[in-house]
Amino acid sequence: MRPFIICHMVTSIDGRLHPSRFTAAASRLSASQLASHYESVAEQFEADGWIVGRKTMSEMAKGSERAAASKPIATREPYLADRKDRNLAIAIDPKGRVHYGKDNIGGDHIVAVLAEAVADSYLAELREDGVSYIFAGPEGDDLSGAMAQLASLFGAKKLLLEGGGILNGAFLRHRLIDEFSTLIYPAVDGVAGTPSIIDYNGADGRQPGAGQTLRLIGCEALDGGMVWLRHAVGVIS
Repeated sequence: MRPFIICHMVTSIDGRLHPSRFTAAASRLSASQLASHYESVAEQFEADGWIVGRKTMSEMAKGSERAAASKPIATREPYLADRKDRNLAIAIDPKGRVHYGKDNIGGDHIVAVLAEAVADSYLAELREDGVSYIFAGPEGDDLSGAMAQLASLFGAKKLLLEGGGILNGAFLRHRLIDEFSTLIYPAVDGVAGTPSIIDYNGADGRQPGAGQTLRLIGCEALDGGMVWLRHAVGVIS
């Protein structure tokens, strides 16, 4: 078993992800009000936590690399720090590049998803910070196994996937997305090659959504002209 996973994103009408590139809000519309819809909608899902990739987590984490005093950690077993009944802030960080300096992001307990090849010194650093960690196989790409661990070890039943296009594409490719929650910002980016909701770049060249279907389960106009779409993800039988 694994958690129910909702890919929750805000995008311009052309599917781009970086608000700094969006056209300005129309006259008399509040950009801050439009931006606030993202968190207010997320709260409605009552999820047990959220998932982001290394780059996004690096922007939020404030720690720095240091030499942690520790004896070698011989086995690659999950480490559960003191969660204190908090929601989860999950970082998909196979190579162990994010440094935290504390056990939470915005009050949510950090769980690092790593490859088994990470250095003992990095694991010691996470332990000193009070950060939990699990392993997603030798290369850190066993996302299905990692999600199963989040359910069995942390009791996660519902998670929000808030990654960049590459991470979202990997989850879609492994059929780990159960629903898309998409907030359409009344703006356009318009530049070719800029990141989008799904940017799958797998070596196999296949479409990450092959064999899957989307069914509209919700459409709501929000204040300021933003539109909230919900799509359930199914599998072609």
